[in-house]
Amino acid sequence: MPEQPAANSLSTQLLASAQAIQAVLAGRSLSDSLAHTPVAQRAAAQALSFHAMRRLGTARRLRDRLIAHPPPNPLADALLLLGLCLLDTSLGHAPETDTRRDIPVYAAHTLVDQTVEAAAHHPRIRPYKKLINAVLRRFGRERTALLHDLADDPEATWNHPEWWVRTLRNDWPDDWQNILQLANEPGPMTLRVNVRQNTPTELRDRLAASGLQATLTGVDGLTLAAPRPVQDIPGFDQGLWSVQDLAAQQAGRLLPVTSGMRVLDACAAPGGKTAHLLERHNIEITALDSDPQRLARVGQNLDRLRLGGPHIRLIAGDASQPASWWDGRPYDAILADVPCTASGVVRRHPDIRWLRRQGDLRKTAALQARILASLWPLLRPGGHLLYVTCSVFRIEGEQQVDAFLARHPDALRLPAPGHILPRANCAPGTQGDGFFHALIAKRG
Repeated sequence: MPEQPAANSLSTQLLASAQAIQAVLAGRSLSDSLAHTPVAQRAAAQALSFHAMRRLGTARRLRDRLIAHPPPNPLADALLLLGLCLLDTSLGHAPETDTRRDIPVYAAHTLVDQTVEAAAHHPRIRPYKKLINAVLRRFGRERTALLHDLADDPEATWNHPEWWVRTLRNDWPDDWQNILQLANEPGPMTLRVNVRQNTPTELRDRLAASGLQATLTGVDGLTLAAPRPVQDIPGFDQGLWSVQDLAAQQAGRLLPVTSGMRVLDACAAPGGKTAHLLERHNIEITALDSDPQRLARVGQNLDRLRLGGPHIRLIAGDASQPASWWDGRPYDAILADVPCTASGVVRRHPDIRWLRRQGDLRKTAALQARILASLWPLLRPGGHLLYVTCSVFRIEGEQQVDAFLARHPDALRLPAPGHILPRANCAPGTQGDGFFHALIAKRG
């Protein structure tokens, strides 16, 4: 009987990561799967599986060229794909130019040996260890020729589903390559400062005193020089800041809100934008979400930020069916951060690209249209609605808003960023995720 590996050895980390990858290939989110990973292995398994998600298209095409059929055991297949991702990175590594490393770069022989050992220590995939060993070693010998043969394959080249690549190419003829390239690089960690408790400069100085370097970003933000677990950053439990990307922070400033207004944050969970509005203004706000468990997180986040109180209503309800929750009093402002494909945040959630299907675009667009149509009557004349998605697909942004304006002659579009696309060669701390913001006024 083989000896059991050390609790946090590389082979154990590889196996934990493979289990998370298997879950994604079965349609489950990576975050849900990693939540069930043993704590001792979770950080390493997350880094490895995130890395694999950013290279999965290449790995799947390589596997299909190296063997006639994938291993029939899903976990063995996931482990093989992970090994191919890591081995390709190891063999193609250039230490002098690699400035965006998301994992350690392991020696090729170490990766092969540890991947095989991971298979050997799991009874269900132990029979596949010889196959995994043979495929990885063959790839090591034939890597250059194999990658050359995949040069014209969109999924292998860009590590996104082919339909995703095609849609971006049609939507953004001049930007699609840059969008895809940046989606395969880890994003920075940006904090939104709770200005009710401290200023960005004060928080930056506090972090610096603890040895953490950060750059002032936008109006209320700080971007860390390197990502850290939230509990390792001073001020989290005291509610001095929240994690929120630069692009997402724009919503709290774009919606015209003044103290005393009655505001609705539709689709509010986990509460980042609700909190941002409350940090900036004394308002009466309704935070709505269809998922009671996610809505509970809104309350928890507001409590941590010291923002709770009777001026806040948390309501579990469907934004497209206001008759079940609206009290009949019109709102002065509505934030509609609607469900979408999340195509703009794939650098932070790299499994999203493999979980989505082409048909999801039409489904989410139809849901967005229903929500917009349902919320519009709740807005008083002269009020403002901010439509937001974390998507770079035009069907969820410009096309959605154009269709809404055509159906509602009392709607007037005002200046707002529209589509925010990931850009290369930006100054540190200025590159946000892909987002869309449209500000719409209701004629009086």
